[in-house]
Amino acid sequence: MWRYLQGPAKCAGPGVGAHRQGSHQLRTRSREAKFLSQDQINEYKECFSLYDKQQRGKIKATDLLVVMRCLGASPTPGEVQRHLQTHKIDRNGELDFSTFLTIMHMQIKQEDPKKEILLAMLMADKEKKGYIMASELRSKLMKLGEKLTHKEVDDLFREANIEPNGKVKYDEFIQKIAIPVPDY
Repeated sequence: MWRYLQGPAKCAGPGVGAHRQGSHQLRTRSREAKFLSQDQINEYKECFSLYDKQQRGKIKATDLLVVMRCLGASPTPGEVQRHLQTHKIDRNGELDFSTFLTIMHMQIKQEDPKKEILLAMLMADKEKKGYIMASELRSKLMKLGEKLTHKEVDDLFREANIEPNGKVKYDEFIQKIAIPVPDY
């Protein structure tokens, strides 16, 4: 659940240095493409192309989970299976880029970092006070989900202006940590 703090992973593809199809601008007719920026579509196409080993415009269904995670999505194996079933793609089948865009769009729509973090904090706030103690948040961050180190929690608290013994209000904390990381 705290994967949003680090931003999306970069797609290295199978065997770093795999062939990239040219750096042309991709134009697509997928319905979902209108909800994605041209930069997103280009990034998705670049990563998709790394797994399109035979350069036929298709990837194996078995590679879908890895490609999606390379692009910053966090699907579970079950979610990937449901996406494939929705598009009537067998586990041993292939999918084209248009289908991949549709699947990525659906996955991104269902992943809401603010909502996920809020739910986790609400579960910790048994009295529903609107905040949890920093010490309790530290404990959760170091023991649950993508476990953070003591130093990582210290850095996070420093960036979010959280006193080590203070209170952490949900809305303020979520706003501070869910701000997109600048891409330099």
